[in-house]
Amino acid sequence: MAEDLRERVREKYAELAVAARDEGGASCCGSSCGCGADSGTEARTADLSFGYSQSERDELPGAAVGASLGCGNPVMLAELRPGEVVLDLGSGGGIDVLLSAKRVSPGGKAYGLDMTDEMLALAERNKAKSGMENVEFLKGEIEAIPLPDGRVDVVMSNCVINLSTDKRAVISEAFRVLKPGGRLAVSDVVFLGSKAILPRDVLETVGLWTGCVAGALEKAEYEALLAETGFEDISVEVQNVYDPEAIEGLDTGEKRQALREVPAASAFIRARKPAEQSRG
Repeated sequence: MAEDLRERVREKYAELAVAARDEGGASCCGSSCGCGADSGTEARTADLSFGYSQSERDELPGAAVGASLGCGNPVMLAELRPGEVVLDLGSGGGIDVLLSAKRVSPGGKAYGLDMTDEMLALAERNKAKSGMENVEFLKGEIEAIPLPDGRVDVVMSNCVINLSTDKRAVISEAFRVLKPGGRLAVSDVVFLGSKAILPRDVLETVGLWTGCVAGALEKAEYEALLAETGFEDISVEVQNVYDPEAIEGLDTGEKRQALREVPAASAFIRARKPAEQSRG
């Protein structure tokens, strides 16, 4: 079942990468992909204004912006500094990696990790167009990051961790590759309450609409998982609560009411790996 879900995600993002490449930056969103609130390319482009300034979008190749399927701006959240090493989990067309590479220059580096060949190919093309040299895209799964322990200062992700069928492994791997004192800066989708009370068909509808395969954690679950892994200074800050009236497929008042009781929302997730204890 987990492998089936992973393959569905891989296939969807491969299609989006090809569309972004062939259509010069057009992207799919809304009812079938991404974490946006409307369907269609125009709506998705407008949604990118959430979290990203116009000047940030102007820094990037159009295909990188078009292939973005995020629900926030983890680059802003991470407060990157020159000389830092940053890793983006599920880097897609590379928008957050390329923005990060500029902010950690000089002396820093930005890695992007993605499991989809088509997205990696698109990211490499966007890297070439950008002229950035302190960028490296890696093929792999976010549950098994192909980097050594303590390699990066910041791990970021943009509406991707919710897609994983093993979120505990993702958080554990992020903790492993962070340096002592390193930071986690994630935009993701969460449920504000117990999703156990939501009917299965409501979860499935929300999953299709957000592109998140109904896999989002509850806010309290996210906080607990980070704490259990060893992170400190944890915060889950809600940014945008999704309106049940705007979700295609919630075709009854009962379904909409259920999602009002346990809303889905985009959120900024911050945490820090503890610094090494000083030796006496």
